[in-house]
Amino acid sequence: MLIQNIRMKEESIFLDYVGDNPRMRVLQYLIEGRDFDYTLTDLLHAGVSWGTLNTLVPQLLRLGIVVKTRKIGRATLYKINQGNAAVKRLIELYDHLLLEKLDALEEETGKKVEVPA
Repeated sequence: MLIQNIRMKEESIFLDYVGDNPRMRVLQYLIEGRDFDYTLTDLLHAGVSWGTLNTLVPQLLRLGIVVKTRKIGRATLYKINQGNAAVKRLIELYDHLLLEKLDALEEETGKKVEVPA
């Protein structure tokens, strides 16, 4: 049900609402791929630096927003903690904003937008 690239020119509806900063970029990346786990190297695709990730991830772990899922060799993988109440609210907000944007696109174009499962 996720559409990861509804962005135009790297715009993000979610970041427009919550603020465009490194923490929110990482959270958006994890929310978009909420069913997957990621290495720190993977999280660089959120558009933050290595140094920032090395600061943010321990904070997110301490807050229970991110959890360690497994180790592959020397790499530790992380996933957003969908059991955390704050994370649940952020996911609800993300999904709501995305669906709202899809509805607006449907009205604007007069065409039904199909969302793959």
